[in-house]
Amino acid sequence: MPYTSPDNYFEHFTAGDRYEHVRGRTVSNVDNLWLTLTTLNTAQGHFNLDYIHRASGGLFTERLVMGGATLAIVIGLTAEDMSENALADLGLTGVRLPAPVYRGDTLYAHSEVVELSDAGDRPDAGVMTYRFTGRKGDGTVVVEGTRRVLLKRFSHWAERDGHVAEPEETA
Repeated sequence: MPYTSPDNYFEHFTAGDRYEHVRGRTVSNVDNLWLTLTTLNTAQGHFNLDYIHRASGGLFTERLVMGGATLAIVIGLTAEDMSENALADLGLTGVRLPAPVYRGDTLYAHSEVVELSDAGDRPDAGVMTYRFTGRKGDGTVVVEGTRRVLLKRFSHWAERDGHVAEPEETA
C-alpha cells in the first residue's frame, strides 16, 4: 500500500501552480509551550501568562505563540500537497511573522510554486521552490516565506513507493 500520493512528485508541479491547502489547524497551549520550552526559548511572553499581562499593560490577554511553532504548523499544513515526496529540505528564506498568534487561533495555508530546477547530480530528484502563506481564520497573515525542497521524481521513485508507473505519451 503506498504511503504517498501518486500526484505530487517533481514532474507533477508547474511554476505558477497555486494551492489552498484543505486542512486547518487550531493552535493549543501544548503546541506553544512544548516547543518554546523544548528549545529553551527564554522569552517569557511565550510561557508566563502573568508576565505577558503585566509587561503589555493588559494589551495581551494570552501568551504569544512562539514564531517557530507558527512556522512549523504552517509548513506542516503545506506538506501533504507540496513536500510529501521530499528527500530533503534545502532552505527557508524571507520568513516573516507579521501578526501574533494565540492559543485557539486556527491557521490555514496557501502555497505557490515559484521555480523548478534540476538537482544537479541527482537524476532521481528535482528542486522545487515554493512560497507559502499562513493565515488565521479571519484572513490575517501570520507567517510567509519561501521554501526549497528536493523532491523525488516519479520516473525514479513511483514503483518503489508502490505506485504504478505512468504510461508514456505517444506522439
